[in-house]
Amino acid sequence: MTPVVMPTYARADLAFERGEGSYLFTADGRRFLDFAAGVAVNALGHCHPRLVAALQEQAGKLWHTSNLYRVSGQERVAAKLVAHSFAETVFFCNSGAEALECCIKMARRYHYVGGNPERYRVICAEGAFHGRTLATVAAGGQKKHMEGFAPAMDGFDHVPYGNLNALRDAITPETAAILVEPVQGEGGIVPAEPEYLRRLRTAADEFGLLLIFDEVQTGMGRTGTLFAHERAGITPDIMGIAKGLGGGFPVGACLATEQAAKGMTAGTHGSTFGGNPLAMAAAEAVIDVMLEPDFMARVEHAATSLRAKVDGLAARFPSVIEEVRGIGLMIGIKPRILNTELVAKLAANGLLTVGAGDNVVRLLPPLIIGESEIEEAVGILSSTFDEVAKSS
Repeated sequence: MTPVVMPTYARADLAFERGEGSYLFTADGRRFLDFAAGVAVNALGHCHPRLVAALQEQAGKLWHTSNLYRVSGQERVAAKLVAHSFAETVFFCNSGAEALECCIKMARRYHYVGGNPERYRVICAEGAFHGRTLATVAAGGQKKHMEGFAPAMDGFDHVPYGNLNALRDAITPETAAILVEPVQGEGGIVPAEPEYLRRLRTAADEFGLLLIFDEVQTGMGRTGTLFAHERAGITPDIMGIAKGLGGGFPVGACLATEQAAKGMTAGTHGSTFGGNPLAMAAAEAVIDVMLEPDFMARVEHAATSLRAKVDGLAARFPSVIEEVRGIGLMIGIKPRILNTELVAKLAANGLLTVGAGDNVVRLLPPLIIGESEIEEAVGILSSTFDEVAKSS
């Protein structure tokens, strides 16, 4: 019998009824510490009072009007994003893939209106993940995501992540832009060296290219700054964000400089649902919380504490853990068993985590975690590693 829900996910046999802070609860009362956070989406945890209040208030006033009209929430949220980023203009959509589609279209359009329509190709990194649309799958370039969807969309060239020489060698008269994640998330929590990001900026300027950062997973505080590229001291021309931006409500955005967006005039792009009043109420609440004076300092403190304790566990269990890597509250553990096996064992012990490429288990807790949740998570990790060590 065909499942009524299309079976495109390898789901865990868990269904949650409610959430509170850093915890999820099943209908039968089981409690789980959520270090998956909806794959880095629930940045403020579950049912954050500010987010709940903002959505409840907006739900009683207006849900949707479309972009045939001004949406005052868009203007407020865009102004806040512009004030706290490199950007001068923002396009709102519903997801990370849509945000990256806008980034790619903008790069092509920029060169088209500049009189260089032959410049349409984008240099991307091997191991990347940019979404599940035909264009973003092609940009990611991973065979497992492209299988069965041929022919691949043209216009993307791939070079090893972190290899600037290979990137420079790939630049041709048809190159329009460079697209990278400051930290490869789905690829296995692989942070770029700050100097690599700085040299990407230099190469883009030297060859007249646009620099695009995919901060769908890294953006909105995940790495301890509002955006991950801030640590390198440079800025992109275009950036895609989503996930944490809505705190669980579907919303994405494409941020750009005025120059990069010069070709995005009326009729060139659109979204029926993008930036509707409900989405903007959620995003504005998330941004307001994250911009509070001590919010990022608390994220940094939690990240430092969690990483030190996870590193300590790796030292205690070298037969179980091969490597720990990451930045901020975006930590990757590479076990010596299958990551799917470790994810399942951790869930059975009450800790939710996320798998990633290169056999990595991701820790992506809500940014609001405190020391008690960190201690609880480390306790579950420790007992689970001990189980694995004793069974091997």
